[in-house]
Amino acid sequence: MALRTLATSATLLVGLAVIGALSGPDWNPMPFTDHIRPAAASTEIGGTEAGMADGRVHAPGTFEVRSTVVTVELDGYEVSALLREPVGAGDDLPGMVFVHGAGTGRWTDAFPAQAEQIASAGVVTLVPDKRLDTYTLWHRDYVAMADDYLRSVDFLRDVDGVDPDNVGIYAESEGTWIAPVMQAKDPRVSFTVLASAPVVAPRWQAAFAVDNYLRNTRVPSQVFRAIPRAVGIQLPSGMLDYADFDVTPWLERQTAPVLVLYGTGDISMPIEQGTRQIIADTAMAGGVAPVTVRFYAGADHGLRIDGAVVPDVSRDVAAWVQGMPETATAQPRIAGAEPQQLFYASSFPRPRWWGNGDIIIGAVLGGAGLLLVGPLVWVVTSLVRRLRTAARGLPESGPARHRLAPGIRPLLLGISLTSVVTVVALVVYLMAVARLALNYEQDGIVVQGGWIGVRLLGLAIVVVFARFIGRVRDVRAARHAGDTDAAVAVGWPAHLTLWTVLVGSASLILWLAYWGVYQLGI
Repeated sequence: MALRTLATSATLLVGLAVIGALSGPDWNPMPFTDHIRPAAASTEIGGTEAGMADGRVHAPGTFEVRSTVVTVELDGYEVSALLREPVGAGDDLPGMVFVHGAGTGRWTDAFPAQAEQIASAGVVTLVPDKRLDTYTLWHRDYVAMADDYLRSVDFLRDVDGVDPDNVGIYAESEGTWIAPVMQAKDPRVSFTVLASAPVVAPRWQAAFAVDNYLRNTRVPSQVFRAIPRAVGIQLPSGMLDYADFDVTPWLERQTAPVLVLYGTGDISMPIEQGTRQIIADTAMAGGVAPVTVRFYAGADHGLRIDGAVVPDVSRDVAAWVQGMPETATAQPRIAGAEPQQLFYASSFPRPRWWGNGDIIIGAVLGGAGLLLVGPLVWVVTSLVRRLRTAARGLPESGPARHRLAPGIRPLLLGISLTSVVTVVALVVYLMAVARLALNYEQDGIVVQGGWIGVRLLGLAIVVVFARFIGRVRDVRAARHAGDTDAAVAVGWPAHLTLWTVLVGSASLILWLAYWGVYQLGI
């Protein structure tokens, strides 16, 4: 019997491994080789001599800052904003509107250091709230968001002391998909600062970021297969409709100078690829949108080191903005620390029949539901039958008419429990890995031991299933040998329980195979 169970288990494992391999793509990112070598180590902006000579360029801290909460009117909506003005800096000052990344929505928690420091250098800054009534996890319209932010640009142009022809944008992360749209729709936008810009489509950037986070966490190689299968899921129409947004056509329409800022410690962004693409795309407009690039050593996605924004960021942005037009084309164009991007952020094969988000969710919920339906119906049916028999004063003869063969019930229970426990364990494991990855932490016991544990649980399902198959064969062999009482299931409640448990468990097992629990190097 042990050899039979072993052979059946091996056959099931190979089958699940093949199904897992065929149900979705593998993950094979292309190594990045087109590395950038900055022309200078210092990030200081060139071309500021003329501006310093005529009093246009000032360092952060030169002026006191007056802060005022204002209201910006949008189309049928209004947002609050914080206006910061340098006191005593004179008239015809440059203005800068800040565009949020995905992590912030209110001016109260967005750009406190950059907006304050840049304003203290002589640039009027405006940090508006993000319009949140049309912004959700499932729906984001970057073109419409550009129209909303342009209302803030118009507002800043009307502020006393601001040169209306010298108002630009500082955008961070997700906001860098919006800023090029703003500049293309309103060519009067005089400059664009793109901080920590993903550039590539959100779906590509997400896969790139997850890959780097997982590498930093040192997860087993088998876990990487989940990247294209998770990021490539197609949700119902209208959900995550922004995942494939292409900013390239908008970058190609840029006419104003662009300053690109990256931290070399930002593993979530394709910092070298993004630089190459911005330079190439903006050149499509005929070279009228010069690009300056700065890399800050060790800075993270928020251009921070140990939680504080790198001071040189505000210094460089203020100098670049105030020193226009000389600073727009001054050398060195690319400067700072040497970046090191490992792989390209690019398109990837999409999942096949499991690529629909409804199927992914339905497989788990449907499978778990089926595990409950059959047994619940059987219990209710048995109770009703017993109550009826007791009311009539008859002996309980019903159970013999509704039964499972000896040994079948505990095996079905084992299949159900191991399937559910393994699914839960996989979800818990992935959540633990995500927490470690997002916090840039490593834990070998959780990462390596957790994956081994999940795979052992998956193996336990297969072994129990193999024993179930063997028991079914024994019952059928006994029946063929003349034992008329031998039957896997007797009565419709027993048959319903049998098949709902088998189908429900199979759904969960296939779901586990999709996420790589049964990989055998196939």
